[in-house]
Amino acid sequence: MVEDGWEECPPRGSQAAGAASLSMPRPSPIPTGEAPRILVVTPVRDEREHLGATIESMLAQTLRPAAWMIVDDGSSDGTGELVERTAAEHPWIQGLRRPDRGDRRVGGGVIEAFDAGLACFDLDEFDFVCKLDGDLRFGERYFEVLMEKFAADPLLGSASGKCWDRTASGWELLRTNDEFSLGAAKCYSVECFRAIGGFVAEVMWDGIDCHRCLMVGRHSRSFHDEALRLYELRPMGSSHGSVFHGRFRWGRGQHFIGTHPLYALGIALYRTFERPWLLGGLCILAGYLWSALRRTPRYADPEFRRHLRHWQLDRLRLS
Repeated sequence: MVEDGWEECPPRGSQAAGAASLSMPRPSPIPTGEAPRILVVTPVRDEREHLGATIESMLAQTLRPAAWMIVDDGSSDGTGELVERTAAEHPWIQGLRRPDRGDRRVGGGVIEAFDAGLACFDLDEFDFVCKLDGDLRFGERYFEVLMEKFAADPLLGSASGKCWDRTASGWELLRTNDEFSLGAAKCYSVECFRAIGGFVAEVMWDGIDCHRCLMVGRHSRSFHDEALRLYELRPMGSSHGSVFHGRFRWGRGQHFIGTHPLYALGIALYRTFERPWLLGGLCILAGYLWSALRRTPRYADPEFRRHLRHWQLDRLRLS
């Protein structure tokens, strides 16, 4: 029996996105005068403290998504009850409960929860699909302006705004490459999302997808735009352990996807000049070297790794 406000659907994994393909059809424009149909999926676990702000932001949107699925991934702090009440009050919002696996799994666990929610829908009914975190606050024109970015650039496959982090001195911009959409709020055209095969349920999934986007002839962007500001209500990378643990995991992820050693060093140096000062960059480098010395498995796609290293060396102007 399904509780009021909750969905019951079989998790089909990333197959909901369609098979991976490295060819792309020409972009199909949305008919003039029709609002784009947006599907948003939000995986959450123990986010009761922050999810209310995300819900308020979504309800205030000038361009409301056609559907919003909030996947409760085994919460024990009252998150599920908040999702249930919200879904009961708003027909376009749905909730999906997943059993508690016992702990939070960053990376793969997040995407497993996302895929479970995605499997409840037919992507043919939507133009865009968005993975949105449950600890964000954003302005009322977020989706309206984001759709304007897609309309202005037919080759834009994935997009987001920029994230701002709360510090003791106020809100501070998180430095991110303009050529990548943010893992906290990735919006894809359905065509591009299918072409890249959806998200990979591994650490660094939010870097793999942007490079696969390039491989199919599209590009990703995160925009410096006042209307697209995303406010992180919890320090980035701290959802599982400390920020230092998150940076170490980041370094391990860079090794997993096949990052060139020189580029890994560049990332570590770049991140020494942001909180946590110096130690954050050292933790990234330590995670990369730890994985390299242990010869841990890497992302099993040689073509992807070749593309990645070529792109990285080009950015370092060494190719």
